[in-house]
Amino acid sequence: MPRYDLHCHSTWSDGVLSPGDIVRRAAAQDVDVLALTDHDEVGGLAEARQAAADAGIALVDGVEVSVSYHEETIHVLGFRIDGARPALVAALAGIRHGRDARARRISASLESAGIDGTYDDARALAGNEELISRAHFARVLVSRGVVRDTHDCFKSYLVPGKPGYVPHAWPALGEAIAWIRDAGGSAVLAHPGRYRFDADAMRGLFAEFRDAGGEGIEVVTPAHTPKQYVEFATLARVHGLKGSVGSDFHAPEESVMDLGGAPALPEGVTPIWSDW
Repeated sequence: MPRYDLHCHSTWSDGVLSPGDIVRRAAAQDVDVLALTDHDEVGGLAEARQAAADAGIALVDGVEVSVSYHEETIHVLGFRIDGARPALVAALAGIRHGRDARARRISASLESAGIDGTYDDARALAGNEELISRAHFARVLVSRGVVRDTHDCFKSYLVPGKPGYVPHAWPALGEAIAWIRDAGGSAVLAHPGRYRFDADAMRGLFAEFRDAGGEGIEVVTPAHTPKQYVEFATLARVHGLKGSVGSDFHAPEESVMDLGGAPALPEGVTPIWSDW
């Protein structure tokens, strides 16, 4: 049975490996079908596509779009997109411009907590200067010895109520889904278990996502426990959504799960790739 990994990141967003190295690592891990899903960016797809052809694995052109939903930042994956579609290209460029403004505000917030000069350091770490993320700031704090590792950083900094956190308005859910669909892709809600919603709000999110044209939810991901795999598979069936699997791989030293390390989907949920 083919091994799918439909969620990972390269140096074009907040990963530490180039698109080509991501593909080669996935091939070494016996991944058959890989989606590169950089945050708000499709610039790495051409390199990944060439590396996949050389490595003999299938590449799914993907993206992960940042969205604001009920005062929570959520993420929508787009699979099998046309990364040259003008509406998508323009939308992602606008989001990246907003990310730079957010990065400067994060730096100012950290400076008020006595941690100076983080914007320039984070920018130096970013493979793509248009996309400085919280992960880059976390790596700066690790390199300075402020925190032990990036997981510790996200407990002590960069999250609501902690130094380095700044609110930000991303595009609306319906906009992100429309851009993905306009680019010929399928929209999938990423790692829903990460979002701070109660059961009623989560059901409301799934219903709104489906009604706006969303096709699936990420069921198996390192953000979920095995119990949640089953819970989200059930919710996918109830809401008429398909299921996806991804490692959400960013870096060998940071990621909980390596490329291709995600278990199979639970029985009874239709895979997002069922009609590919």
